[in-house]
Amino acid sequence: MAENKTFTMIKPDAVQDNHIGGIIQMMEEGGFRVVALKKTRLTPERAGKFYEVHKERPFYNDLVRYMSSGPIVAMILEKENAVADFRKLIGATNPAQAEEGTIRKKYAKSVEANAVHGSDSDENAQIEGDFFFGEDERF
Repeated sequence: MAENKTFTMIKPDAVQDNHIGGIIQMMEEGGFRVVALKKTRLTPERAGKFYEVHKERPFYNDLVRYMSSGPIVAMILEKENAVADFRKLIGATNPAQAEEGTIRKKYAKSVEANAVHGSDSDENAQIEGDFFFGEDERF
């Protein structure tokens, strides 16, 4: 996805709490352009495949259960230095440690229910974006 694109998901807690619009607004105000967007629901199998890298970790089953508990909004975002800039915008995984003005500080409830996923590298942004979107779904 190169250095100018990243992948994100608005997680089930934030979707359920009607924060989709507010989160997207923060992304756009942060200089990101939405390239692809879809609201969908992950099955446990699909969530397990997406988070397969964590399969051996103790939190894996809880993560899969949580991510398949309700609808999510998957997006590809575009901006110079997208991955690093988006990681700054979303804030620390633990919302109690997130800086003011970040998405997680404003919308997250806990370490697990932390409102959004953000790719941690250009390589993972490509993999994760491809998991959800075909070429004909990117604009």
